[in-house]
Amino acid sequence: MLIRPASTGDVPAVLPMVAKICALHEFWDSAKYGFLTHPEQRYEKWLTRLANSERSVFLVSENQAQLIGFLVATIEQEIPIYRLQEFAFIHDIWVESEYRKNGIARQMIIQAVERFSQMGIKQIRLDTANANEASRRLFASCGFRISTIEMLREL
Repeated sequence: MLIRPASTGDVPAVLPMVAKICALHEFWDSAKYGFLTHPEQRYEKWLTRLANSERSVFLVSENQAQLIGFLVATIEQEIPIYRLQEFAFIHDIWVESEYRKNGIARQMIIQAVERFSQMGIKQIRLDTANANEASRRLFASCGFRISTIEMLREL
């Protein structure tokens, strides 16, 4: 398995994986993740921009020239009441089901942490769905901890 920075040419192959992660999130909590139709199409310009950005991390994993996973993270500005001015945020990570439990997601997380550290970023945040215990275990094993718990009430 090769993990490398994504290029703009990788975006079309990542979009079907984006569709899968969106469908899974919506299955887990349709109130929180009520996507418009074809959310992956809405990712296309954003991912293309991130592939060319030095202040984001967009990684892909490939096996024999086939993309099998991706991670996308950006640097976000904190509101101006905190000492921390900016932080990294992991938006999405996906590994195709037949390649899971091989350490691919862990390696992408490690590479993202290293890249943000080299950029001088002091904190990385992420959200996980309540139903996604496997991701929470993975992130905890990579040094992440729970900092807040989001709650939702539908009206």
